[in-house]
Amino acid sequence: MKSITEYLTFNTKTRIAFVNLTPQIRQLVKKSAIKEGLCLVNAMHISASVFINDNESGLHKDYARWLEKLAPHEPIDQYDHNKTGEDNADAHLKRQIMGREIVVAITNGELDFGPWEQIFYGEFDGMRPKRVLVKIIGE
Repeated sequence: MKSITEYLTFNTKTRIAFVNLTPQIRQLVKKSAIKEGLCLVNAMHISASVFINDNESGLHKDYARWLEKLAPHEPIDQYDHNKTGEDNADAHLKRQIMGREIVVAITNGELDFGPWEQIFYGEFDGMRPKRVLVKIIGE
């Protein structure tokens, strides 16, 4: 069995952002030369997410609006976590909703997606460097 591990770093210009990782992940699958296996993509920060969905800008706006309704950033004093000097309790909650990681099958050397599926990095407390782990295993 072969494996490859890579780290991607993101520093978004805004507090909340969605970044399509699919082109980068496809390049890593190609680099790995693995024909049959699995690709794990993991947000390595507790206020960021990795998820799969459609690459449609309206949907991304809907996500941002929906998440803000579920866990509004302000007022920041509504959260016990923020009483520790932080101001990002909402980002932790948003991450919990959107998920930590995804796993995609690799078939014939390609990501084996359903129609319209893409891999996204979700940032909920941005404007600082954060990492994403990509681990590909297989034959």
